[in-house]
Amino acid sequence: MKLNSQVVGNIGMYYASYRLSQLGWNVMPTARNARGIDLVMYTSDGSSFLGIQVKALSKKNPVPLGTSLEKIMGDYWVFVTKVRHDPVCYILKPGEVREMAHRGEKNGKVSFWLQPKSYSTFAFQEAWDRIQPKPCS
Repeated sequence: MKLNSQVVGNIGMYYASYRLSQLGWNVMPTARNARGIDLVMYTSDGSSFLGIQVKALSKKNPVPLGTSLEKIMGDYWVFVTKVRHDPVCYILKPGEVREMAHRGEKNGKVSFWLQPKSYSTFAFQEAWDRIQPKPCS
């Protein structure tokens, strides 16, 4: 049975929340299908907080980034692939996503994608230690 995209997105978001919680972060999902980050997380003492963008995929496919790279936000991006069985996560910074984005054009419409060969590397795979607290200002 094929999962619809909303269910795939929910699995990815909650799986990323679970993994981040295991690392000691307090994690809260934001409003679904709203523009912006998907998760807000903070340290138990409230001294640091981060915004996380989550992209979930049922397979290791290209990640759609939208029609503009200016919409890339958050402190970190977590790509969750193979969400149904044995999820694999890739942790990237927004600048890395922008830098590796592939620009496509079809029928005059521009879109940006991140190809699996770009994000599915050992450097990003399950690299949860890349996520570092930043002091609240």
